[in-house]
Amino acid sequence: MGFVVLTGAVALLSSVQEWIDIAFHPGAATIEHLSVTGQQISPALTLIALAALASALVLTIAGRGFRRVIGLLIVILGGGLSYAGVRALIDPFDGASGPIAQVSGITGTAQSTLVESFNVSVWPTVTVVVGALLALAGVLVLVFGQRWKAAGRKYESGSGPARPRSATAPTDDRISEWDALSDGGDPTDDEDDR
Repeated sequence: MGFVVLTGAVALLSSVQEWIDIAFHPGAATIEHLSVTGQQISPALTLIALAALASALVLTIAGRGFRRVIGLLIVILGGGLSYAGVRALIDPFDGASGPIAQVSGITGTAQSTLVESFNVSVWPTVTVVVGALLALAGVLVLVFGQRWKAAGRKYESGSGPARPRSATAPTDDRISEWDALSDGGDPTDDEDDR
């Protein structure tokens, strides 16, 4: 679960970093350089990273059956991260077309004539790797999640089967009285008075 948190945090960090630095020809746009973040290229990045962090939280209290659903969700989230990174590496202009249009007023394929040079940072590659690791974590949850211990007693409802009391534990101690009270009994009732 900690691994899912770590990958989600790195993905969140990556989404706000500069992915592409674009230098325009003189006079082609209102600015000379444009820095495009991961979130500008793929607005879903932040949502995917937050969903990964939330899924790690849910794993801490999820029952065995629900862990499979969460594991599958984590695999899908990891695939989404990797896809966003690969897309930025293959075609950086596609993701940056919106920000380029804002500073130049030109859309479509003509945007490439405005650009003198562009530099893709390491963050799309980091996102691809993080997405692959997150997907791997989801596969591990799918495979091994059934073997994990269930959530503690504080997450269980009282409607389940009664837990047997230890033969060595005294029945009239304070803990037993609290347990009886939790089960709906009245610890002040003295059965000898009946």
